[in-house]
Amino acid sequence: MTSKIGSFIAGGTTVITAIVVVVALTGAKIPSKYVEFDEISVGRINVVEPDGTKRMIISSKARFPGDFEMNKETLRPDRASFAGILFLDENGNENGGLIQKGSESKDGKINAGLSFTFDRYRQDQTLQLEHKSDENNSISGISINDVPNYKVTSMTDIRRFKSESDKLTRDESNAYWERLSTEGRLAENRIYMGTTADKGSALSLKDAKGRTRMLLLVTAQGKSEIRMMDEDGNIVKTISAIN
Repeated sequence: MTSKIGSFIAGGTTVITAIVVVVALTGAKIPSKYVEFDEISVGRINVVEPDGTKRMIISSKARFPGDFEMNKETLRPDRASFAGILFLDENGNENGGLIQKGSESKDGKINAGLSFTFDRYRQDQTLQLEHKSDENNSISGISINDVPNYKVTSMTDIRRFKSESDKLTRDESNAYWERLSTEGRLAENRIYMGTTADKGSALSLKDAKGRTRMLLLVTAQGKSEIRMMDEDGNIVKTISAIN
């Protein structure tokens, strides 16, 4: 037994010595947990927790992911033209991200934009910073949304709503979405602040059903006014600057 142990130790020592010699002669580095790069080119980076849970995904357009709920990914073909960053929470739910695109066709058509969003837990965006532009217009703004709890309306529900709506006529579809809104099943925009297509600026304040009730406007020429509306969108009072 003693001779076997001695042989094992001697063999192990030989292996270790060989590794040291190779490292010394080749300049190879012993593998480390931390690696430094001056530059790295990749299609996608998954930032994960020790248990493998994804917390952030940085991706090219070609590798951009779908959306995530409880660590389950759902395909999103509508994201095929974007590159960016996706944020996920501790439970593997998407909770915001930064997406961007920009291209110009041979005939001069521009399709560009950027969106930075923050989501409610297991739901859609409650805050969005957005820019979009084409060859004629450029619009930038901030939207604040009222989003229902995921137990009231889940992301699966939202996909089902759209699928059912697609089977209806236009009038039926409008009535369908109106009913869901009345039931509090949908996200509603409450505040929009930003530029307009005609180079003005606007602040829109809305009620719980997403109906604009007060609108502050400044035109490109400098004319300013405040409009107050009823629930049907009719202007009930206007306050204009005195020239």
